[in-house]
Amino acid sequence: MLTEHAVLSPERTTIGFVGTGVMGRSMAANLMKAGYRLVVSTRTREKAQPLLDAGAVWKDTAGEVAAAADVIITIVGLPSDVEEVYLHEGGIIHRAKPGAYLIDMTTSAPALARRIYEQAKARGLHALDAPVSGGDVGAKNGTLVIMVGGEEPDFQAVQPIFEALGKNIVLHGPAGMGQHAKMCNQIAIATNMIGVAEAMAYAVKAGLDPERVLSSITGGAAGSWSLSNLAPRMIRGDFAPGFYIQHLVKDLRIALDMADQLGLALPGVKLSESMYEALIERGEAYSGTQALYKYYVPDAQGGAHD
Repeated sequence: MLTEHAVLSPERTTIGFVGTGVMGRSMAANLMKAGYRLVVSTRTREKAQPLLDAGAVWKDTAGEVAAAADVIITIVGLPSDVEEVYLHEGGIIHRAKPGAYLIDMTTSAPALARRIYEQAKARGLHALDAPVSGGDVGAKNGTLVIMVGGEEPDFQAVQPIFEALGKNIVLHGPAGMGQHAKMCNQIAIATNMIGVAEAMAYAVKAGLDPERVLSSITGGAAGSWSLSNLAPRMIRGDFAPGFYIQHLVKDLRIALDMADQLGLALPGVKLSESMYEALIERGEAYSGTQALYKYYVPDAQGGAHD
């Protein structure tokens, strides 16, 4: 058992990692590179095989991971998955060691983050909600943006872990506030992506060289992360996922639900959500979010598995 709020250095910390999908696998690999011992579990063991080959230890369930680790990190799909791995009998909260740190990096509902925090605290555990932004590139390069909700001493204790994963790490307030900050991120991404896709579709339809257009506009007032990183993928017909469309739609629904509770209208988010829903109906659920380009150019080549 770790000393209360001890700094979680690699030489004295075992990390349990649950969820080794598009982003999680790279994040877990970066923790191993930083020297942490890793215990992993995910729905499909084959997705974790590169980590196992590198020395990670497999466990069949999230609860078994919790029992073997000092820190448990989760990055799963839906809020229902978060609830299952944390709150169900035999899950993380029920099996974690006294004093363990629980870090959910899934984009989930703020209210669920608060429930996890309260139940964890009642059992002598430290819970943080810490959703991330930066996609597959940020996960691979260890440059994720990490938006954190929780208590300051817990945040400070896990700093070495966060620093192995990201570069812009901010505590936004108590439990749930990391998720609220991530909603701001997703709102900005969703509406910006419409502009990026429309600009690229317009360039192609007007007979411009889209790469030259990008060289002109990325450094000006139109510049954005999505324009610099995802518009080139649109041009190449590369719609492989850095972040699944179906997961963005999940996030936008959370944002719209929270906005309703706050009495705030978000027409841009509603439009984005409806456009992505239309793409899901066309079989693009597992394409990357840059596949919004196909809403305007349906015959664009490439797909989630190309």
